[in-house]
Amino acid sequence: MLHLRVISPPGDTERVVGLLTAEAGATNVVVLAGAAREPAGDLVLADVVREAASPVLTALRKLGIDEHGSIAVETVDVALSRNARRAADAAPGLSGDAVVWDEIEQKTGEETELSGTFLAMLAIATIIAGIGVLLDQPILIVGAMVVGPEFGPLASLCVGIVRRRGRSVRRALLALAVGFPVGILVTVLTTWGLDAVGLVDKGMLLRERPLTDFIWRPDALSWVVGFFAGIAGMLSLTSAKAGPMIGVLISVTTVPAAANIAVALAYGVPHEAGGSALQLLINLAAIVAAGVATLLVLRLLWRRA
Repeated sequence: MLHLRVISPPGDTERVVGLLTAEAGATNVVVLAGAAREPAGDLVLADVVREAASPVLTALRKLGIDEHGSIAVETVDVALSRNARRAADAAPGLSGDAVVWDEIEQKTGEETELSGTFLAMLAIATIIAGIGVLLDQPILIVGAMVVGPEFGPLASLCVGIVRRRGRSVRRALLALAVGFPVGILVTVLTTWGLDAVGLVDKGMLLRERPLTDFIWRPDALSWVVGFFAGIAGMLSLTSAKAGPMIGVLISVTTVPAAANIAVALAYGVPHEAGGSALQLLINLAAIVAAGVATLLVLRLLWRRA
């Protein structure tokens, strides 16, 4: 269940209240006339089940409340109310399957900013994966996958394509186009530094690495794994369940592929760098294709609900 906090211009309050009271999935509607000061207006509170949240938010935005007032959404962890149970029963679909489009756009948009933290996290993840490649240590590879923040821009790209948000698409592409090269460059420099102090050497890259050489040897399964990981990631995102997301992060070789590109470039092994680059492109394309397809299917299903 979600809690709505709406600041409505006085002239629109009756329509806002009428919309909420007419919605079977909304309950606990409270109106505090003249309570809001900035922006000025009436404060309207309501609880809405996730299944009904997107239609309600869309209707409020059509009234222009987001332009002339304010709409805030919070997650309700526990709701002990017979009315809340009735609202959940009356709304179509299940809460776990519900898609709240405004929530997804907000969440993915925040994770797409090309900030210093984003670049630092991606660079750190790539460095860890680069060391894992040289040591042939899957544990380090898995750790790097979890640290890497690249799924945020990928998810935002998918949402932007489906929702036709050009700004979101451009921001996501910029984050990916800058983030991965920065991570690769930093990892190349780090590899040279570690080599200079004798902690790693070229022989570690050229030796047999049975546990991690799949990173630069892409095949048809690379696309299959990336595609299904993209589906799982998008379902996890739309259902607001964080648990499956961790599994998604450690199932695709985006950061490890970038790391393998870096160490191969650092030691002048072009064929391995090329294979890793192909692996990276395959995984990125598979995740985006799966994410877009998943969102399109979800939108179609909820239109029919």
